Amino acid sequence: MKSVVIEKAGGPEVLDIKERPIPEATKDETVIQIHAFTVHRYEVLTREGGSPSVKFPRVIGVEAVGEVYQPAENSNLKKGQKVVSFNGGLGRAFDGSYQEYALIPDNFVYPVDFDGSWTELASIPETFYTAFGALKSMHLAKGQSLLVRGGTTGVGMAALVLAKAMGLTVGSTTRQSAREPELTKMGANDVILDKDGKLQTDKKYDNAIDLVGVSASVDTLSHVNQGGFYSLVGMVNGEWIWKEFDPFTNLAGKFATVYDSTNVDQYLVNEMFDLINKNHLQIPIAKVFKLDQIQDAHEYVMEKNRPLGQVVVSND
Repeated sequence: MKSVVIEKAGGPEVLDIKERPIPEATKDETVIQIHAFTVHRYEVLTREGGSPSVKFPRVIGVEAVGEVYQPAENSNLKKGQKVVSFNGGLGRAFDGSYQEYALIPDNFVYPVDFDGSWTELASIPETFYTAFGALKSMHLAKGQSLLVRGGTTGVGMAALVLAKAMGLTVGSTTRQSAREPELTKMGANDVILDKDGKLQTDKKYDNAIDLVGVSASVDTLSHVNQGGFYSLVGMVNGEWIWKEFDPFTNLAGKFATVYDSTNVDQYLVNEMFDLINKNHLQIPIAKVFKLDQIQDAHEYVMEKNRPLGQVVVSND
């Protein structure tokens, strides 16, 4: 099988394709045949050595979609079953998705029901789960309004289509006015320009999900109604700490939380796919690469003015 093995941190050239034997299942680890996976910008950071917990050599890649090739001895999974895997140490603590087959602990393998293509499925797992988990954490009610700050990110687009399917009115933001028609096409009721860290609107929403990060928190919170929820999910700007943040001014009468998708729940995965399948939800795929084009995929995902959407690698 082909595996993209990184021996040491560096540029795209360290993404070295090697031939390896297909792994064997163990008592608690299942072999997955990987049909496709999404390439993320933060995986570029990992490749460059920016993830201290990742030790090389390593096959990176935090999510994969495919089918069970060889179930673990103690597994309830069946050969040929459609599955996804994401987070839980995939591509970080153990070899991840940048390969044709992977040995993955059973508790990080999630059976799914999905009738679309492998590339369509690849655009869903981590991106949609992060958005869905954040939305569920805010106790939303049908008929409420939601602000999605960072609307053209993968999670932002997923939050938009999921929220619309949940019966919410959605305002989505972008820093590029050229992206406004695309967000409208995906169902945004309002598309708001984000200019110099300020939203170009006076409108307020019942709730907000923030993919930009702490530098935008004060401005985002100013657009949340009293009694509303604010969920900080992304760190697009690379900042992690609230600086000179006045909670009495900015949080008075509002609720704030933080969500990440580290701990994956099969029941939430099932609920999410039920919603996706019932409403035929999807977000754009910008480009599909083959595994031997992985260096090109890493360069492409970082391009500033590339088409909107996910970057997917297909093994088929």
